[in-house]
Amino acid sequence: MGWDRGAATVHSDTEGYDGPLQMVDENMPQIWMTYDELATLSGCTPAEARMRAMHLSLDRRKSRDGATRVKLDLALTAKFFASIREADLDLDGVIAALQSTHRQMANLLAPTGFRERGAT
Repeated sequence: MGWDRGAATVHSDTEGYDGPLQMVDENMPQIWMTYDELATLSGCTPAEARMRAMHLSLDRRKSRDGATRVKLDLALTAKFFASIREADLDLDGVIAALQSTHRQMANLLAPTGFRERGAT
């Protein structure tokens, strides 16, 4: 699929969200998508995605960026997670790159004396 899976963000509150993935309950994520994102997930146009959201009575909210987002129901959430599982992601490579970046940033941010003590 051509939509940006990296745009999903996790938030702990329900007010003022800006991203499509929001954690309200520790075990149950809420996925919020724009009509464009929902259209890509569903294989339809944004207008059809809007009509589908209305037909399914999905929760809709305006986010701070001005875009309307809809909360996916259980079936659409399952479809979203299935699309991520099917994606050809190099998770090991991504994790290694993040760990390397973290080490580099930690070295840059550590006080000089601490770096010297840690190096001995």
